[in-house]
Amino acid sequence: MYNFVPMTRQTAEIISGWTYPHPYSIYSMDGSEECIGELMNGDYFYAKDKDSFNPLVGFACCGHSARVPGGYAAGIYNDPDRLDIGLGLRPDRTGKGLGSDFLAQSVQFMSRQFEISKFQLVVVAFNERAINAYEKAGFQQEELFESGADEHQIPFVVMRCSI
Repeated sequence: MYNFVPMTRQTAEIISGWTYPHPYSIYSMDGSEECIGELMNGDYFYAKDKDSFNPLVGFACCGHSARVPGGYAAGIYNDPDRLDIGLGLRPDRTGKGLGSDFLAQSVQFMSRQFEISKFQLVVVAFNERAINAYEKAGFQQEELFESGADEHQIPFVVMRCSI
């Protein structure tokens, strides 16, 4: 069971340095003050596992911080009763079948924290292992949209769940 706590500067500095291998490098951060500031904006929580040698497991975010810019034009952020969430596992924990449990625990935490039962997340369309983990946790694929610079549009999948 993970314990979710508000982001601290020290943890934000660690997470902002996480890098993921290609093709997941889209999720990497650069360790900049801008990244640290984003992680410290109040929308982020980090997850720790007290029974682990390295207790920092990942992070979860909500609201504006969990949104992909192209989703606004696609009209996916119009339901005030649905919480947008995002998450990231520590790079060495990815690809090991841990994502669906991490998402399920993140949703349970957010549900208690914000007293809400409808959730939405957006995932890059090529990330099949994340999509599979999210479906295993109860999310369903709803729609597809693109985001990015005109010549570099990236397809994203909208996934939703109610608990």
